[in-house]
Amino acid sequence: MASGGDGRIFLAGIGTHGDILPVIALGSALAARGRRVHLAAPAPFASLATRTGLSFTAIGTAADFDRAVRQSALWRPVRGAKAMLAAVAEATEPTYRWLEAEARPGLDQVVASTLALGARVAQERLGLSLITLHLMPMLLESRFAPPRLPGLPLPRMMPARWRHDLGRGADRFVLGPAALPPLNAFRAGLGLGPVRRLRHWWHSPERVLLGVPDWYAPPQADWPHQVTQVGFPLADTFGDAADLAPDLAAFLLAGPAPLVFCYGSAMAGAQGFFAAAVEICRLTGRRGVLLSARAEEIPAVLPAGVVHAPYAPLSRLLPNCAALIHHGGVGTVAQALAAGCPQLIVPVAFDHADEAERVVRLGVGASLARWRFTAARARRLLERLLDSTAVAQACREVQVLMQAESGVAGACEIIDGAAPR
Repeated sequence: MASGGDGRIFLAGIGTHGDILPVIALGSALAARGRRVHLAAPAPFASLATRTGLSFTAIGTAADFDRAVRQSALWRPVRGAKAMLAAVAEATEPTYRWLEAEARPGLDQVVASTLALGARVAQERLGLSLITLHLMPMLLESRFAPPRLPGLPLPRMMPARWRHDLGRGADRFVLGPAALPPLNAFRAGLGLGPVRRLRHWWHSPERVLLGVPDWYAPPQADWPHQVTQVGFPLADTFGDAADLAPDLAAFLLAGPAPLVFCYGSAMAGAQGFFAAAVEICRLTGRRGVLLSARAEEIPAVLPAGVVHAPYAPLSRLLPNCAALIHHGGVGTVAQALAAGCPQLIVPVAFDHADEAERVVRLGVGASLARWRFTAARARRLLERLLDSTAVAQACREVQVLMQAESGVAGACEIIDGAAPR
């Protein structure tokens, strides 16, 4: 049952498919509960939002989005963070102005993804009620269990406090210089003081939802007190297609379970990954599905038994597949866990190395550094994964855990419970 009286919900999402689809899924579920929902996100997501019946406001243009994701620097461990935060800075003021014009303090709620920094500014300047939605555990610092940051392959035997201190150095020398000057310049124009540390400030002091379960990322004593964990907000059917294309469905039925290869919805420069994928299929004698929205990333000629698909909802695809080889985005990880599918992660940037470490710890997959990713190495790892009874058992156990929870439903309950009355 809906709650919240006359209050509306304003959802703000900044990022690529992995960041925006969970926000759209959340908006759809809230609307089904009778809430009036308004969504702001990058322009390319307009059709996906309106398909679910959500009111949509574009942040930036399609050209802005395309320019941001086509930066080669975006897919490097350190330079990627700088490039990403530069794009985020451009979205801060439009997000703030949208809320300034539409949302009513004391009546409406705002739920914003991590990078929708304009919503956090609006909370401070306009007095709006804000829930921050974090989709990956690395966004929470901890002295006891520090997340693995990109570009810092620190040995696990290093004391946790040392790894945490080195992570704080990333704030000072990478995140801060990239994000804080434009953010603080905008804040100064509104009469607000400067932000000193982004990874501390981006948590709403009211409520933070972390969209990963506690068995995947155990809560830590030094996490902010306002953090509440919910399950993974699975949202792949809200993407470019809600079901498998007929030709892909027919391919799955025509032979043994294939390997699936994907490298993120916005990934540029993945030609080497997909070329290696074709060779892996040849070496293992297995069929393959190459998922990429960019046909130019795929080899021009594919052998028999290997097909290319621009998009497929993983919840429909993976139950019919042998293993998933991917970049390590948390949404992709979650879909493999839900399908009980072994996974080999080749981290690129952002949270990928941290998610890979968690997958390995659960015993449901393996990880291979990008610079070590060759067809021969990947073949050996995949054969060990697929021949292992321990991996198969771990995948089944995690799949049961996934079936027992719904991150979207859990988030809706908390949002409704926090609604002004």
